[in-house]
Amino acid sequence: MWIAKRMTEKSAIKILGWKYDKPYDFYNQVLSGEAILELTSKNYILIEKDGKIAGFYCTGKDAQVPVGHEYRAYDGDYLDLGLGMRPDLTGKGLGKAFMEFIIEEIRHEYAGNLRLTVADFNIRAIRLYENLGFLKVQDFSRGSTKFNVMVKDE
Repeated sequence: MWIAKRMTEKSAIKILGWKYDKPYDFYNQVLSGEAILELTSKNYILIEKDGKIAGFYCTGKDAQVPVGHEYRAYDGDYLDLGLGMRPDLTGKGLGKAFMEFIIEEIRHEYAGNLRLTVADFNIRAIRLYENLGFLKVQDFSRGSTKFNVMVKDE
């Protein structure tokens, strides 16, 4: 069973310590005071499964890749969504239930269109998002990393 909770400093520190294998190591983060403050902002929600941290999601500007603004990737009436799942849970078939739970949580307060940005190499996530009705509408690059912008219209 998935449960959404307010992000705590202790949970943020655990999440910032997650280490993904290549090529997903792109998502590894650095533990810093600034990173802890970001994760504990009101836009980040902790997700637990069976009493343990399973992941998180964020909405709004925190879910955007800053360079995407140069490409006008975030124009339009969409709520941006970002998320992360604990590394040892990825690739185990939990993604659909995880995403459906997140979308259901968001729908308690927001009934409009959703948008997310995903690194182009993250084929597993892209397939999942497509299966949930997200469509690629744009791409842009930051250095050598290409990003896909995907939307789900309601």
